[in-house]
Amino acid sequence: MADNLSDIVILGGGSGGYAAALRAAELGKSVVLIEKDKVGGTCLHRGCIPTKALLHAGEIADSARESANFGVNATFEGIDMAGVHKYKDGVISKNHKGLVGLIKSRGITIVEGSGTLTGPRTVTVGDESYTGTNLILATGSYSRTLPGLDVDGTRVIASEHALVLDHVPASAIILGGGVIGVEFASAWKSFGSDVTIVEALPHLVPAEDEANSKLLERAFRRRGINYKLGVRFEKVEQTDSGVRVTLEGGETLEAELLLVAVGRGPSSAGLGYEEQGVTIERGFVITDEYLRTSVEGVYAVGDLISINGAPHLQLAHVGFAEGIQVAEHIAGLPVVPIDYAGVPRITYSSPEVASVGLSEVQAAEKFGAEGVKTVNYDLSGNGKSAILNTKGAVKLVAAQDGTVLGVHIVGDRVGELIAEAQLIYNWEALASEVAQLIHPHPTQSEAIGEAHLLLAGKPLHVHD
Repeated sequence: MADNLSDIVILGGGSGGYAAALRAAELGKSVVLIEKDKVGGTCLHRGCIPTKALLHAGEIADSARESANFGVNATFEGIDMAGVHKYKDGVISKNHKGLVGLIKSRGITIVEGSGTLTGPRTVTVGDESYTGTNLILATGSYSRTLPGLDVDGTRVIASEHALVLDHVPASAIILGGGVIGVEFASAWKSFGSDVTIVEALPHLVPAEDEANSKLLERAFRRRGINYKLGVRFEKVEQTDSGVRVTLEGGETLEAELLLVAVGRGPSSAGLGYEEQGVTIERGFVITDEYLRTSVEGVYAVGDLISINGAPHLQLAHVGFAEGIQVAEHIAGLPVVPIDYAGVPRITYSSPEVASVGLSEVQAAEKFGAEGVKTVNYDLSGNGKSAILNTKGAVKLVAAQDGTVLGVHIVGDRVGELIAEAQLIYNWEALASEVAQLIHPHPTQSEAIGEAHLLLAGKPLHVHD
């Protein structure tokens, strides 16, 4: 067995792994990047990119159906799933080729194959072993299911199966009302499916501020997307035409298929982590705020980790940031640990849900209810939103001195607004400071400005 030495060995070529590789190479480190499938990982091939391509295709379908509302005589003749997949796969292929070229141009060695830890900083792939002065674990996550619920890939499916369906399901039950479930519900409804979401918690997108959840629920009712909240799944049975799902209490639902969207679990089993001394809890690799594991010289990033045992955002852009942070920490540069509350979060449904910072409940827990104030700016006062025929609102959560603690938005295309909101939160801006900024008209970005005018006590286009 040969032994290959380098400055950094990275196990996993998804968002966190390849970001670490690119930044480390920029800093003059020799890097080996090990990936069992394709670089780009879940996000590029089975997650963010293909899902958003389906959602955009659904948006086009809805635009065709609703074109008469805008004085345009278009016709909608149905969904060609082969054509949708050609478009989706073309986007993935272009991004993948560009990424591979970028990685190779930085002098990074790509090793294709399944790697296992066989030493504290050694990964073995087949008959070869690769040892680094430092090792970065970036093996990502997998689609979870529930005990006793078997995913067969045909009638009971996970998100990776949903992305390659060769037809539009006539009906679907979606188990889980978080980001993944809501996005597929939105896309399938746009394609013409009859969709019902089952969520055990009291609201859709339960990690969001309750105001955002309620706005999304209202919008889904208008769109004819069904949902059942605060009810648990009991069992699923196959029928002649699909599946029958039984809920606690005995209610049954029938559909062509069941999509299991109950979250993602860490991919750590069977990779030799614990055997080499890496601390694991509930499958997650435990790190400190600098993303160091319990083993000297070994870091971990992305969906795989739990920082000091706390819940962790499973987002591609978090993986990018963590990969960069680790590469810079290894290189001896001064780094500031990530403030995860300051990371933008977006659900790309129709309407979109976007947020950054603290929810009202989180802010009240941190500063006391008397130390927090909120305002809501309805998008009915925003000209561009009226042009787009979208409904929603901007909710601001602030300290009593006007420091913005959280920004929560619902509406079509509002994901594009959250970058400005990120700056407002992370730079601890006062409402009065943001209110002085002039936003271009007519844009949806004005809604950010108008919300801060309202918070600063000088509202303009506000409808009571």
